[in-house]
Amino acid sequence: MTLQQFHYIITISEAGSFNKAADLLYVSQPSLTNAVKELEKETGITIFNRSGKGVTLTAEGMKFLPYVRQVYSQYQNLLDAYSGQGKRRQQFAVSTQHYSFAVKAFVELTKSFDVAEYDFAIRETRTRDVIDDVAASRSEIGILYLNDFNRSAITKLLSSANLHFISLIQCDAYVYLWKGHPLANQQSISLQDLAPYPCLSFEQGDSSNFYLAEEILSTNEYPRVIKCCDRATMLNLMVGVNGYTLCSGIICEELNGDDYVTVPFQDQEIVSDQVMEIGFITRKNSIMSPVGERYIAEIKRYLQITEEKH
Repeated sequence: MTLQQFHYIITISEAGSFNKAADLLYVSQPSLTNAVKELEKETGITIFNRSGKGVTLTAEGMKFLPYVRQVYSQYQNLLDAYSGQGKRRQQFAVSTQHYSFAVKAFVELTKSFDVAEYDFAIRETRTRDVIDDVAASRSEIGILYLNDFNRSAITKLLSSANLHFISLIQCDAYVYLWKGHPLANQQSISLQDLAPYPCLSFEQGDSSNFYLAEEILSTNEYPRVIKCCDRATMLNLMVGVNGYTLCSGIICEELNGDDYVTVPFQDQEIVSDQVMEIGFITRKNSIMSPVGERYIAEIKRYLQITEEKH
């Protein structure tokens, strides 16, 4: 196995055909095909399904590709850290549950980056996709939370995907709502207070289950529920229908505006699941890239400022 073969495999999987990949790699198509055949012979697996419409990964290829991405990514990180020859186009991707602080840190990262060219991506997405993106090395880092309710289930998913969780902050639960909401000026809010208003939550797709919910108390029977897919829609629903969501209380006014507030959630009948532990996930035994380290540093800096305010 060679790094060149790994580069070829990654490029073919992204291009969807040998011809397109050969053009991108500046190699002949026969040379590319032979390199893949040699790798398939060495590994004893078939990596690609070939057809007149292009290529797709086989089941074995889908298992193989994340390891290829990880090894090649670490090689590129080594070049960035120790090679003095030229500048590589910097790449970095993060997948996250719907946290404005994660976007804020990403904004600060891109503003402070001092190279002429980079290829960055941030994906605000569903919990399962956060895990899958990092497992497949589509993203280097994933941002999500654990609590007493979901910890066992999420930890099992991470372990099976060869991922680990690193804690960033623990925070009490808050109710997030529009500043014109009838409950916005209360010192604290309980579930009984919230009963007349619709509960807003992020949709988790076909694989939805209570353990993947981004909000605490996902098993509670709410009389009114509205699901949505993005933060902008949720903010609109807060204003339009006096909706609310249960969150960490860490919001970014610079991005979301100052029309929203958080109020401590307190309910005497609920004694657990009210503490959220927010952290990030990465692949086990991987070395974080310099860009990834800078992103986590930005998150920690912002979380520290927020914690001091609270």
